[in-house]
Amino acid sequence: MAKLNQRMKEIFEKQKTIALATATKEGIPNVVPVGMKKIIDDETILISDQYLNKTLKNMEANHRVAIAIWDKSEGYQIKGTVSTEMSGPRFEETARWVEERGKSINKPLRSKGALILKITEIYCVSPGPNAGMRIA
Repeated sequence: MAKLNQRMKEIFEKQKTIALATATKEGIPNVVPVGMKKIIDDETILISDQYLNKTLKNMEANHRVAIAIWDKSEGYQIKGTVSTEMSGPRFEETARWVEERGKSINKPLRSKGALILKITEIYCVSPGPNAGMRIA
């Protein structure tokens, strides 16, 4: 498994919205913005499902996903496999976290599921000679 380093974690945490890419079984791509996300550990990212419809259907048929994170000077594409938890302790913790976040912005939010992304590859998407290079 590939692992996030400290700099990647900093960029991920500072970025309010990330891009989540999925594809159908036939390979038709789909990309959506995601705001409710957090790092579980160096190899695992949690994404809360509030509004994912087509994305969730794609993940059920094709468990491979990618996210993109970036700041002013560097960026990374993180690829992996995703599983969905619709019940259990991690789902309940995610639901509480999302509800609290919603209260803090005066917008009712409800999590429909916890998406667990296990990182398999990390690529550089920064401009320059390393663009597109697999780094982990």
